[in-house]
Amino acid sequence: MSRKQVKGEYIETDTGNKVARKAVLVGTQHIMLGGKTVIQAEVMIRGDLARTAQPSSTPSAAPSSNTAVAIGRYCFLSKGCCLRPPGRIYKGFVHSITQSLSPVNPLAPHAATITVVQSFTYLPLRLGDHVFVGEGTVVQAATVGSHVHIGQNVVVGEFAIIKDYVRVLDGTVVPPNMVIPSFSVVAGQPARVVGEVPEGGHEAFELRELYKTIGNNPQPLPV
Repeated sequence: MSRKQVKGEYIETDTGNKVARKAVLVGTQHIMLGGKTVIQAEVMIRGDLARTAQPSSTPSAAPSSNTAVAIGRYCFLSKGCCLRPPGRIYKGFVHSITQSLSPVNPLAPHAATITVVQSFTYLPLRLGDHVFVGEGTVVQAATVGSHVHIGQNVVVGEFAIIKDYVRVLDGTVVPPNMVIPSFSVVAGQPARVVGEVPEGGHEAFELRELYKTIGNNPQPLPV
């Protein structure tokens, strides 16, 4: 009897993505992977939290993108981290109902009823290229730029914006709507800029070599 071939720990796609079989990707039709990305075990990506379709005032308008989470190339999502799109409440869907003040006289004055409806929707979470997300970290940002290192057990609040070449240290809590400028080192609860990425330190953000060490046929890091 021939032995059954053992499945690898990772599913490797045609575009080079390495997705752990124990990762949880919900709503995969709303998740976009740029390629060469590693998604480790117990990672959760909430693609099901996609933008709610809103009625358009112009019937010929093109439909908006329904991507919930967009991830660039050479990103590394560590064990147990979570990517969750940010959400907010919209106001302003106004409905006007005109009704006659006299049920027997159609020519009588009319009264208008205006109702303001609140609607909750999610907006996309976008990661650039070469983004490292540490173990146990939760990201609900609007945008994370390229060449960003986010440490372990970090919380990135809703609609935060992290620019390029940023290092977020372990345990940091980034408040909602915070904008972190490029070349910053961030720490604290709440987060604050505590330093700058040193000149010549940009290569430390490259994840090509780390990518090669993960998968069903991993390679050792070069010495």
